[in-house]
Amino acid sequence: MTALPLSHLSVLDLTAHRAGPTAVRQLADWGAHVIKIEPPSDEKNDSMGGARHGFDFQNLHRNKKSMTLNLKSAEGHAIFMKLAAKADVIVENYRSDVKHRLKVDYDTVAKVNPRIVYGSIAGFGQSGPDAARPGVDQIAQGMGGLMSITGEPGRGPMRVGIPIADLTSGLLLAQAIMLALYNRERTGKGQWVHTSLIEAQIFMLDFQASRWLMKGEVAKQAGNDHPTSIPTGVFPTQDGYINIAAAGDKMWKRAAEALGAATLIDHPEHATPTLRSQNRKALNERIGEVTRTNTSAHWIEALNKAGVPCGPINTIDKTFAEPQVQHLGIARPVNHPKLGDIKVVGQPINLSDFPQPAALKPTPDLGQHTDEVLSDLGYDPAKIAALKSGGVI
Repeated sequence: MTALPLSHLSVLDLTAHRAGPTAVRQLADWGAHVIKIEPPSDEKNDSMGGARHGFDFQNLHRNKKSMTLNLKSAEGHAIFMKLAAKADVIVENYRSDVKHRLKVDYDTVAKVNPRIVYGSIAGFGQSGPDAARPGVDQIAQGMGGLMSITGEPGRGPMRVGIPIADLTSGLLLAQAIMLALYNRERTGKGQWVHTSLIEAQIFMLDFQASRWLMKGEVAKQAGNDHPTSIPTGVFPTQDGYINIAAAGDKMWKRAAEALGAATLIDHPEHATPTLRSQNRKALNERIGEVTRTNTSAHWIEALNKAGVPCGPINTIDKTFAEPQVQHLGIARPVNHPKLGDIKVVGQPINLSDFPQPAALKPTPDLGQHTDEVLSDLGYDPAKIAALKSGGVI
């Protein structure tokens, strides 16, 4: 089998929660040799309170090795520094001050390994008045403006149904690590790369943020309606609801004709994009009167045939039942020694020269590879046993 693109890289994973593990997952899935370092513990739950053998932890931490190590002990810190001296990448998502207290920060590591690429995520950044504050996804969603534009008008702020700040900050950190590794090819030197939940959340505001920065407009909640592309939203059918996106004159005319509602094209309230924006509520009601007359499948077929973006509004089980989703194979098999055959969410990235393996490696149990990692560092069984009895591992 062809080696995956990152199979030449060694990564030390100090992450917990979700943002950091999301970044490391991007490296592990593409072949990096990842050692997940966790404190010695008898707990069977992860740091978010979920079961280690539960769906969340298993989805986040596949394709890794696991070792336990007490970084607060002198011997544990010494072992970490031996590993760091040989590593390519370290990833952490402690509060911004913790890595310095533990003496596992970039400056400390770079003294023994100037090639290290050190990736960090914090809630609010690595410096500034809020740098040491604890931060989690929902706090970032609120502070970052997202909850103010999510949900229906007049019903108060609404969180997004996924931990979007965690996930996007993790993906952005993975990109930053790749950039630093690519730069290291030219310079031979590593560097510290970092992002934060709040920065990632604001980045994800995208046009809603630039709308404020350039036009001074504060976006408001628009519910299921797209804030600027009209008509784009959710419309009732005989047996449910569908999404239709028909912004712009050409697409709007196609949609109206496919719906059998060509009279709406020249309606005095809808004849131009400006009028459609001003009279959105009435336009949506008129479209809804038409879409209620037939099934979701009927309208999706008619609109697709006309080249108008549309689709069903699936529950997650129906999403994975979609023929196209099954064809793409994003539900990936894992054979777990205790859980048996399970599936997790695979990579949405496709490389023609590096297809993903047929099955992913299972998430390791806590400390499953501690002895193996220490043996590779030259520790004999007696010394490993002494480290265990001393609470170092």
